[in-house]
Amino acid sequence: MTTAHLFLAVALAAAWGFNFVVITAGLDHFPPLLFNALRFFVAAVPAIFFLRHPGVPWRWVALVALTLGVLKFSLLFFGMAEGMPPGLSSLVLQSQALFTAILATTLLGERLGGRQKLGLLVAFVGVGLIALDLGATAPLTAFALAIGAAAMWGVSNVIIRKAAPPDNLRFMVWVGALAVLPLTTLSLIVDGPRADWEALRTVPWSAVAAVLYVGLVATVLGFGTWGYLIRTYSASTVAPFSLLVPVFGMGSAWLFVDESVSLPRILAGLLIVGGVLVGVIGVRRPERITGTPTQGDVGEPTPVR
Repeated sequence: MTTAHLFLAVALAAAWGFNFVVITAGLDHFPPLLFNALRFFVAAVPAIFFLRHPGVPWRWVALVALTLGVLKFSLLFFGMAEGMPPGLSSLVLQSQALFTAILATTLLGERLGGRQKLGLLVAFVGVGLIALDLGATAPLTAFALAIGAAAMWGVSNVIIRKAAPPDNLRFMVWVGALAVLPLTTLSLIVDGPRADWEALRTVPWSAVAAVLYVGLVATVLGFGTWGYLIRTYSASTVAPFSLLVPVFGMGSAWLFVDESVSLPRILAGLLIVGGVLVGVIGVRRPERITGTPTQGDVGEPTPVR
């Protein structure tokens, strides 16, 4: 990897890590469902007028829109709104590798090697350590919502792997576009038209900036850059850079929102990131399914946004 591309990969991980602090700023003003709807509207709706068909049957796009766009991000946003710290959220989401591997072996008949099983066990211990550490500082409900988000991400990874879209960015833009309507409807039902209108009517510039960053920088620019790197280099070369996301996420949260970084959390981070990395190193990509290499391969981390 060239120096310029190495810098680009690290900068992308930093942008995705900082994204969790930005999400917190957005949730300070918007209800979670409305913020999620606005995020995908900004990221996807203008772009669909310039993009072709996603390249896979619409049922796959709809399923990923439901599991990833509606469920995964809504659970994450609700968890953070309930008190899940942004830095820790970026770390807990790495447990999606656990759910992806379990579901892929169950539903797709894929096999886990000894190294992958060891890595998943190590990562699982890290998740448990976070749960114990959070018991005294944050609601366990918030932690459960974040774990639910990771589980839904694992489900969507398996669906994406089955769908095998030819262009990840184009596919994700259409996924986001299909998620806007159900998210808006749910927001009107759960939060009510009055609350949504009040949030939109009184929106401060900081909340506008949060929507634009999460929608354009973290989603459109982020996935575009990730896709470019994947097309330029092998998945095994690029995928491990996503493990830097929780490092930047926890660092950004410590720097900007004064989130504590305790010894148990550092140890949990090392276990989760190390466990996922153990599952990545030396894993050969199955050849029976083609498509985007970072979306759902067992043992390969998918990017955290």
